[in-house]
Amino acid sequence: MSVVIIGGNECMICQYKDLCKEYNCKAKVFVNYNEAMKRKIGSPDLMVLFTSTVSHKMVKCALARTKGKDTVIVRSHSSSMASLRDIMEKHA
Repeated sequence: MSVVIIGGNECMICQYKDLCKEYNCKAKVFVNYNEAMKRKIGSPDLMVLFTSTVSHKMVKCALARTKGKDTVIVRSHSSSMASLRDIMEKHA
């Protein structure tokens, strides 16, 4: 299963990826907007949007890339590990 995480804390990127590995998922994490993000998102099975730490531009870009695909989109206001763990428990 592939997971894309949009937003979150820059210092926790490795922790986000390690948690996804525990659930046998491959993760891509984007905490800052750049033009390459548009190409690198791909077609994930699960997209997590940490809404408190992400810009509107990043959300629009991410949603546009997954429009019309079978991607599960989960929005979370908190970008904590506990929040991500709850999301992974429900969807992975």
